[in-house]
Amino acid sequence: MAGPVLEMRSIVKTFPGVTALSDVTLTVRQGEVHAICGENGAGKSTLMKVLSGVHPHGSYEGEILFEGDVCAFRDIRASEQRGIVIIHQELALVPFLSLAENIFLGNEHASRGFINWRDTLRHATEVLRRVGLTDHPETRISDIGVGKQQLVEIAKALSKKVKLLILDEPTAALNDEDSGKLLDLILELKNQGITSIIISHKLNEIRRVADSVTILRDGRSIETLDVKAPETTEDRIISGMVGRDLDHRFPDRTPHAAEPDAAPALEIRNWTVRHPIDQQRKVVDDVSIHVRRGEIVGIAGLMGAGRTELAMSVFGRTYGRHAGGTVLKDGEEIRTRTVAEAVRHGIAYVTEDRKHYGLNLMDTINRNISLTALHKVARRGVVDEHEERQVAEGFRTSMNIKAPTVFEPVGKLSGGNQQKVVLSKWIFAGPDVLILDEPTRGIDVGAKYEIYTVIDRLAAEGKAVVFISSELPELLGMCDRIYTMAAGRLTGEVPRAEATQEVLMRRMTKDTQDKEVTR
Repeated sequence: MAGPVLEMRSIVKTFPGVTALSDVTLTVRQGEVHAICGENGAGKSTLMKVLSGVHPHGSYEGEILFEGDVCAFRDIRASEQRGIVIIHQELALVPFLSLAENIFLGNEHASRGFINWRDTLRHATEVLRRVGLTDHPETRISDIGVGKQQLVEIAKALSKKVKLLILDEPTAALNDEDSGKLLDLILELKNQGITSIIISHKLNEIRRVADSVTILRDGRSIETLDVKAPETTEDRIISGMVGRDLDHRFPDRTPHAAEPDAAPALEIRNWTVRHPIDQQRKVVDDVSIHVRRGEIVGIAGLMGAGRTELAMSVFGRTYGRHAGGTVLKDGEEIRTRTVAEAVRHGIAYVTEDRKHYGLNLMDTINRNISLTALHKVARRGVVDEHEERQVAEGFRTSMNIKAPTVFEPVGKLSGGNQQKVVLSKWIFAGPDVLILDEPTRGIDVGAKYEIYTVIDRLAAEGKAVVFISSELPELLGMCDRIYTMAAGRLTGEVPRAEATQEVLMRRMTKDTQDKEVTR
């Protein structure tokens, strides 16, 4: 067995009012893929920022040894000079520069102040080929997809003679196909002798590529497990992450739906939406669905099925060009032509992209929560800051938002806590219908359970919930009925008792030319 290439000993990192890391120890062997997992806020990204010099030596306690040498990295450039390269979850690429320019940005092939473009393009082509990309190095970043952009980041790392590659949630924004390609590349880099550390919430990915996994919980290192050992099951890892056994990953659910003869809380009839640019193309094609009070109704579909487009177009027509269809609330037709109209009729939409559309990351928790219903905390047009803080404190407690105060900027929170803030702001608006689009994307299993519990509680209170998800197990675990979509069309409606992953997948891949909906 190879010896350690990296040792982090007794690492302690504090921020004002918060201990992010407490006596954390990590050992990574030469040439292995080492996974780090834990709940949101466990300290995974902070530990890697300490290692890579984002948090410089002197701002933390403890010792880092790399290739047997004690290291004191003052910044990220110092760690890169030793061959340690980190790829953050938010990609650090300039969209209007070329692939080659991004790969060598800050590390240019230059002499006497002039870039040698011939060498730049030649070396860029070489490292792009190593990651499986055949795109011309002069192609702009904005002209390639997110999956390829992630590969460009790895090519950028290879150009720096990387020895230890750190990937923070590398597949969070990728579809299944692109995720598979990236994981294959990590294994190929392992064959080339490159050691990798991968942070991921996706336990199936950890089991596929990792040799070892270190579990962090509440800023402490709990244990390191051999992934290939028979006893290292997903349940075993989850137990280490959350500190308790999860016999049930979903709350015990009792259906709360209103009587079948009651008018649906929300009904969408013959809804059709055209692409915002290519208006000959229907992205939502004659879709009809309904949801009753107290009911959780799922929408399943593969990439491009039209689920998000349906939700956004109903919620204030924020996507595409409306080409037909009606929306009914409690049996009466309503108009949702703008977001304000949709909110006024008691409809809320929790977006799949919380960072761009769901939150103001620079503002505080209390301001984000009050934004959807400022009139509730205002007097004569002026916000009552005391009442606003009391409302936010109530949600911080009831939603278990982990933050020192409600004046903490939302951008500093973990993904799971950010998602709780998004849910809080829409619950504060007092909607009758909640459309939840990938509400647990990018968060850990413990935070997922908390959010599932909130969703179940809302249904028990009589809210109607539409639940869009790419994860079939959570649709099966949470929903009373599940609609399936493919290529913009509805292809099935499956009751809870008949739903399995196989049944849903058949309908999600059904021939969309067949206009008869399978029940």
